[in-house]
Amino acid sequence: MAALRLIAGAEPIDPTLDAAISRALMLRVAAGELPDTLRISRPAASVAFGKRDQINPGYQEAAAAARAAGFEATERLAGGRAAVFHEGTIHLSHSLRDGDPRSGVTRRFDATADLIVDALRDLGVDAHVGEVEGEYCPGAHSVNARHAVKIVGVGQRVVHGGAHLGGVVVVDGEQRVRDVLEPVYAALALAWRPETTGSVTREVGSASWDDVRSAIERTYADRYELEAGELDGKTLALAERLQPEHLSPAGV
Repeated sequence: MAALRLIAGAEPIDPTLDAAISRALMLRVAAGELPDTLRISRPAASVAFGKRDQINPGYQEAAAAARAAGFEATERLAGGRAAVFHEGTIHLSHSLRDGDPRSGVTRRFDATADLIVDALRDLGVDAHVGEVEGEYCPGAHSVNARHAVKIVGVGQRVVHGGAHLGGVVVVDGEQRVRDVLEPVYAALALAWRPETTGSVTREVGSASWDDVRSAIERTYADRYELEAGELDGKTLALAERLQPEHLSPAGV
């Protein structure tokens, strides 16, 4: 069973620093300076924009709409379109070393989505891998409930020597996701169906943030030898240098 260092945190931090920490971990793991690392955290409210959003003519307007709704506008590490983080979501960040990272993109996507499905099914969610028609930030490895609503988005970033798998699990507060994405996606001219946005609590009636986090940790522990770790000073210093690069520009 492969070892995997686990860094857990339940206190939200600045969203740009949050993204930069994930990037710093990815870079240091890929360079062989740190072991493969899974970070599970509670994010602060933000809309994270992907590369295609950043070249969209409506990007600055979308960033301004996010901020007007009380969400910081950030530039995400992994691929995909604008996604929402808030205190009722769980952020997963898995950095791993791989000498040939491009050859394993689909395999890693499959493995991560399957892990999340197993965790949600343990909580009673009728969870499946696959895109729901009209979902926000669409992807073949989204995790849905009942083939009807999206609960988890999964993204991936490949760099020399490694890869990063990122995910956001909506525990509760799906209406907050819908409310902020309506003006954001309108500015980006992206079509979607807000009713396809779901949450764990909407499916099972009662599940706390810690319940879902624990279920995810148990599922990873079935496949990896988890070793508790902490964010080290060198990684944090690198993240602080990278942090400005993850802040979206001021809106119009």
